[in-house]
Amino acid sequence: MSVTLQGFRRTTEKRPDSSRRTTIEETRTDKIFLAGVKIMLWLALIVVAVPLIYIVANSFSSPSAVSAGRVLFWPVEPSIRAYKEAFSDPMIMKGYLNSFIYAIGGTLISVTLTIAIAYPLSRRTFFGRNVIMSALIFTMLFSGGLIPTYLVVQDLGLLNTRWAMVIPSAIGVWQVIIARTFFRSTIPDELYEAATIDGAGDLRFLWSIVLPLSKPVIAVIALMYAIFQWNSYFDALIYLKDPGLYPLQIVLRNVLILNTLTGSTTTTNLAQQLDQQQLANVLKYALIVISSLPVLIIYPFVARHFTKGVMVGAVKG
Repeated sequence: MSVTLQGFRRTTEKRPDSSRRTTIEETRTDKIFLAGVKIMLWLALIVVAVPLIYIVANSFSSPSAVSAGRVLFWPVEPSIRAYKEAFSDPMIMKGYLNSFIYAIGGTLISVTLTIAIAYPLSRRTFFGRNVIMSALIFTMLFSGGLIPTYLVVQDLGLLNTRWAMVIPSAIGVWQVIIARTFFRSTIPDELYEAATIDGAGDLRFLWSIVLPLSKPVIAVIALMYAIFQWNSYFDALIYLKDPGLYPLQIVLRNVLILNTLTGSTTTTNLAQQLDQQQLANVLKYALIVISSLPVLIIYPFVARHFTKGVMVGAVKG
């Protein structure tokens, strides 16, 4: 047994040597290229991370330190007063709730409609699929314009309703192309023929076979729609008049641009006015963090599907 163990140790000790012998040595051009890629990635990381760290550091600093410009990449005189003020303001909480409603409801509707359109277009036996696909691409290249779209929304009675935030932007042609390509390249015709022989119809095949095999692309298009709905701003600006229906982005705009707070009180004391102004400056950074937080939380859960779904669906045709 000892001889066997010694032989096993010698075998395992030799494995790294054999793996090194099979490694292809990088050429000088490859090393230069990889070094350039690493430099570009580090620069991209710095460009993305530095503003984010700066905003987070300011949001957790005291209003006086932020107004004095003493905050860079670390909180100065740490404070959560801005977050307390943000969550105590009724309009901000109402906007937060409305954004969740639009993001969740809009994503469910958009993903359902996108799959309902993309799956038939992916079947080679579907009559007129090329004509329908050409019509969809035409709408992507040439839109109807702002005023005709507004008139359509008005005639449908959607103005100043929650549906105005969901229905006009329910279908994205780009997402339809990605889903159709994924279905066509992943779901073979032989699988459909086998399911048909077993007695499955189109809906049963779609529900029981296609959707379970399409989790990566569903996760990708759901994330795309959710981010779009969460950041939706212009649709709310032109279709909504009731402040109770405003999403968080409109409320954030009122705070950032108009510099108003619903819960702020009218003050005559100069010190109190200065304090309110300093608090408004910190509140801007806190609201940016609050508005970005849901997307940052959701992304890690779909990240493992994101690369696969995008790469498979990226092959257009």
